[in-house]
Amino acid sequence: MSIRTTTITEFRKSIKGFFDSVIDNHDTVIIPREKDGVVVISLEEYNSFKETGYLLSTSANAERLRASLSQAKKGLLKKKKLLEK
Repeated sequence: MSIRTTTITEFRKSIKGFFDSVIDNHDTVIIPREKDGVVVISLEEYNSFKETGYLLSTSANAERLRASLSQAKKGLLKKKKLLEK
């Protein structure tokens, strides 16, 4: 996993290679533009960011997640069997 910066010209020349490294290696590609820039990430990583944002979108849910992570780090876990239908 790495962050790569390239020009739009180089990106156009080697777009397949950039896409392959983004998908296969979870690389991030940054293409600076005059006033801003573009970031290329895999769909899997994008979906992960969106899910995290959704889960942390309410303070109550964010606090429940933080408490759960804290309990897990302390080893305060309970294993349960999943019920199958």
